[in-house]
Amino acid sequence: MTDRDVRYPPIRDYGMIGDLRSAALLSKQGSIDWMCLPRFDSPWIFGRLLDWEKGGYLQLCPPGEALAYRQYRRDSNVIQTLWSSGNARMRVVDWMPIAVKNKRLKPPESLRLIRLMQPIAGSTDWRLTFKPRFDYGRRQPVLTPIRPGMLMAEGGEARVFLQYPDDAPHELADGAAIVTGRVMPGHRAAVLLHYMEQGRKPPTPISLDETHTYLHQTDDYWVDWLRSSTYRGRFDEPLHRSALALKLMQYLPTGAFVAAPTTSLPESLGGSLNWDYRYTWIRDTADLVNALHQLGFEDEVDGFLRWVRLAHDRHPEHFQIMYTVDGEDRVPEYVIDELEGYRGSKPVRIGNAAAEQVQLDIYGELIQTAYTAWQSRKRLPKPRREILLHVVDYILEHWQLEDSGIWESRRRPRRYLFSQVMLWVGLDRALKLDRPLRMGKVRKTAVRRTRDLIKRQVLELGYDSEIGAFTQALGSKELDATALAVAMYEMLPVTDPRVVSTVKVLQEKLSNKGFLYRYVPERSEFHEPEGVFIICTLWLVNVLAQMGRLDEAEALFSRVTETANDLGLFAEEFDPDTGEMLGNFPQALTHLSVINAAFNLEGRPSGKGRRSGKRDGG
Repeated sequence: MTDRDVRYPPIRDYGMIGDLRSAALLSKQGSIDWMCLPRFDSPWIFGRLLDWEKGGYLQLCPPGEALAYRQYRRDSNVIQTLWSSGNARMRVVDWMPIAVKNKRLKPPESLRLIRLMQPIAGSTDWRLTFKPRFDYGRRQPVLTPIRPGMLMAEGGEARVFLQYPDDAPHELADGAAIVTGRVMPGHRAAVLLHYMEQGRKPPTPISLDETHTYLHQTDDYWVDWLRSSTYRGRFDEPLHRSALALKLMQYLPTGAFVAAPTTSLPESLGGSLNWDYRYTWIRDTADLVNALHQLGFEDEVDGFLRWVRLAHDRHPEHFQIMYTVDGEDRVPEYVIDELEGYRGSKPVRIGNAAAEQVQLDIYGELIQTAYTAWQSRKRLPKPRREILLHVVDYILEHWQLEDSGIWESRRRPRRYLFSQVMLWVGLDRALKLDRPLRMGKVRKTAVRRTRDLIKRQVLELGYDSEIGAFTQALGSKELDATALAVAMYEMLPVTDPRVVSTVKVLQEKLSNKGFLYRYVPERSEFHEPEGVFIICTLWLVNVLAQMGRLDEAEALFSRVTETANDLGLFAEEFDPDTGEMLGNFPQALTHLSVINAAFNLEGRPSGKGRRSGKRDGG
């Protein structure tokens, strides 16, 4: 292991906190190593996750050797870490406060992070290192004390203010501040972080009593939100934590969700498959709100469909695959060469060029989500109906196009099987929505004819009898885990010999210790190694469950849950040989797939694994 590897904690060492505008990653070492402000896709304030020297961080812990145990507070997204040194013990509670409606004391808009020290036994020394960096680590701010217990970091358009105990001494050097102190039972202390644009007055200091009020209000928000879930089943622990993790990835002002709060965490250490996931993918979010809906959360579905209207109004002729959280359609991609990347995994990318790709499956996902919303509310507002009719017409006109597929191929346009299956799903759901959608006789006839034609082509051109499996694209010889979509969405019953054979071939050819790769990495366009894709393994859980192979499905699901970290958070990929998490973290697609798989195991499919027959939710 190199010195660089020792410096960068494993991805699984991080926990996530957030305030429905942005999020922060907190390490087991008590360090905020990732935080973008004022929102998910803004430049970072702390980014040591991607460059240990230039990235910046905010660390709070006892100096020297200390043992730590951490957990989320019950049914909350507040993290508490118990530090013990000798016989002394101190709890540090970390959260990003949320302004709860109808509460008398609301945190100021500028307040973005609180770190509260609660001594339990004995006296504990603490050390705070404040090293903010602006513009993705390229700008070192000027640190200025502006009053006792408050520092200002200034650079460019933004300013960050750090509040700490008035009597705590501090040292300034090289764009960093070190603050030290001691707490003992009966003497709490807090560190607070404010973010403000230039031109606004510095924040008013916040008292410890107010800090405690913000903690209880934030806890109450998460507990109350989770309480609205209607789920009652045997998977409550992983499902509740996955739901809370997904909610943390919402940008509440618009209802959008990001795919992950991070950028450029590698799919293989030292590799270049590093992408920016801090944006809203239509596919991911459609699946996400479907999963939350199955748990009983309905507001998120409506919020997403309102955001869809916002995105549609940007350019009504077609959708992009992704947007910014406020619906902007420009997501230009560029590389910051001077940054090291996580454990030397370059490049660090900002923005995502895949926004310009055509991925036809999103149109099916949109209709599926609208159908989910209609099932629970039995209403289809006129603006939503008009958008859906546009989507139906787009599918009818473009279903035969080549596209970039779910894996966002940058150089291999094809008629990807997953895209074709989802277009079939979209038209199938449109027919189920016919009465409120009012498609008209001519359009309805075209929809039924095209739906059946898509299915015929998938079955004729998507299955390779020599290989014994459905393949990555129509007419392709490449294996791909997306072949499971044919069974998940019941284009064919799971008893069909082609489905049974496909599952057998994927388990033989794409499996590593039971986990599935999405395809053979060496034969991909990138020719780079990568980890197993956790969502693909969960798709296999879905199909095995639908086949009635429940013991096998339950055992595989159990293996998947072992890839989560101690806080119950999942990454995008996993290395079964080393146990390393890989890819952006936490990953929304993984968490929503955990929810869907659990419902399949309980015999009530949802989302990936939603039946198209009488039991359907769609």
